[in-house]
Amino acid sequence: MKNRISFTLVEMLMVLGIIVVLTTVVFITIDPLKRFGDSRDAKRMADVDTILIAVHQYVNDMGGSLPAGIGTSFVQIGTCTTGGMTLCVGATTGCVNIGATLGNNKYIKNNPIDPLRGSAATTGYSVSKDVDNRFTVKACLSEGSTISVIR
Repeated sequence: MKNRISFTLVEMLMVLGIIVVLTTVVFITIDPLKRFGDSRDAKRMADVDTILIAVHQYVNDMGGSLPAGIGTSFVQIGTCTTGGMTLCVGATTGCVNIGATLGNNKYIKNNPIDPLRGSAATTGYSVSKDVDNRFTVKACLSEGSTISVIR
């Protein structure tokens, strides 16, 4: 008789078990959902900076005049007439269309839109100013820490 070299069922199950454990460790380490959330938050941070730069350029060019629609209460950026608090809790019911307010694409081409749930009507970003005319822009749908910048 010939001697056959083969694997037993126990050996094959052990190898399969080791592969499953290693695969699980790799997926937990990489955590693709967190990476997607981090990339969306990076876009949100870039959008917040873009909005603030556009507002400050407008104020500088207009001799200190503030953009229409931005007040001391948070208002969501977008084209909505009602429902401004849907994505931005605590915002007023209306929206401010900074894409139109900031002058025919001179300062900003159009309203930035949240990468996850934003739309043209309700973008997921809000803006306000304080009594010293410092602007605060925040991303209402951030997935990690709060994204808010004051200048």
